[in-house]
Amino acid sequence: MIKMNKAQEEKLCYYANEIAKNNKIDKETYENYRIKRGLRNKNGTGVLVGITKVGDVCGYKIEDEEKIPCEGELFYRGYPLTNLVKDIESDKRLGFEEVIYLLLFNRLANIEELASFKNILVEERKLPEHFFEDIILKVPGPDIMNKMMRSLLALYTYDPNPDANDARNVLSQSLSLISKISQLAIYSYQVKIHNFDKKSLIIHNPKEDETIAENILSMLRTNQEYSKEEAEILDLMLIIHAEHGGGNNSAFATHVVSSSGTDTYSAMAAGLASLKGPRHGGANLKVSKMLKDIRNNVCDIEDLEEVESYLEKILDRKAFDKKGLIYGLGHAVYTLSDPRAVLLKEKAKELSKIKKRDKDFIFIENVEKLGQKLIMQRQNRAYPPCANVDLYSGFVYDMLDIPEELYLPMFAIARTVGWSAHRLEQIEDSKIIRPAYKSLNQVKDYIPLNLRK
Repeated sequence: MIKMNKAQEEKLCYYANEIAKNNKIDKETYENYRIKRGLRNKNGTGVLVGITKVGDVCGYKIEDEEKIPCEGELFYRGYPLTNLVKDIESDKRLGFEEVIYLLLFNRLANIEELASFKNILVEERKLPEHFFEDIILKVPGPDIMNKMMRSLLALYTYDPNPDANDARNVLSQSLSLISKISQLAIYSYQVKIHNFDKKSLIIHNPKEDETIAENILSMLRTNQEYSKEEAEILDLMLIIHAEHGGGNNSAFATHVVSSSGTDTYSAMAAGLASLKGPRHGGANLKVSKMLKDIRNNVCDIEDLEEVESYLEKILDRKAFDKKGLIYGLGHAVYTLSDPRAVLLKEKAKELSKIKKRDKDFIFIENVEKLGQKLIMQRQNRAYPPCANVDLYSGFVYDMLDIPEELYLPMFAIARTVGWSAHRLEQIEDSKIIRPAYKSLNQVKDYIPLNLRK
């Protein structure tokens, strides 16, 4: 930021107020022109803007233009996420790599195909020579997501054919970024705390015999040790965050940017930029902060009456961030249940027993139940707002000793898979996305410079 004197600062504030005043558009104006604000219909459903075969989010049914609640399900290439996870958990294997294969290639891999595919991902993990020293270490950043974007865009310069948009080249680039993105996140974090927090810098290279989930834990920990249960729940986190349909903000952003014909690195950076927004990817951190606030303001987290009383203050805009929201409850699409939350809650309960964090789990579960009851009463709802995946994801990361600064980057590591699948889909469409905007300006008589007052 440029340093300004008092007069310049006052002028800047004046212009900022003018911008705010001139750009304000009343909601009624959208209704008058029958514009779907935020690309949402009146009943809260999304406006259809495209077709996808990658993922589908089912949270309600439509009958006679009415939104009918139903149990939620998330589909990856037509396969229910619940079934995928249950199969993976049945023999205690780590399945994120299987999900990557499915989302990219629209088929379930057999044992031989999966082994070959994992070898490709391992080979692609290698960062270019001196990349860590020149790109990550020498230019640290205070924000991990921004640093990831800068590092990702820097990989463009190491690619001998960065701008080709044929399916083979984009697939190759996608596999490379999916394999490297966890290193960009973890190394950016480690360099950040070394430079800004003055902590020791300990860097581990990824191991060839470990999965993506295992390597994340291994690279983050000084002793590189982790339990099987820890790897399993982090693998689940990656699986359930890998894709969420074409309508979520970051997937749509990837479609829009890819439709212009830009390169893969720029398209993936657009996905990261969108996910960074607090209205999209920052919800799990918001939940964690809210839960800490409740802990700090109630004497006994096991006292249900006291917890309920504080939740009422949150809803009354008298506590926490005074927005009147209980974060982690409710979803734009899911109504009766979020399948990701259902799967994660079950696994989180198991790990909480191992970690001796049972009371913490029960506390969050109580916030869920009490919050649902209060929202139902206040909004006269026929059904409670479902717990969404963010209610328990921060708790899981905390049990895994993953720092809060990496909560959102962890989301990005997983979602890079979905973005890649959507980009591969979009480049086959070869049609630029260009919706229309209604201009509210009237034609004005131009005034020459020397006649302006």
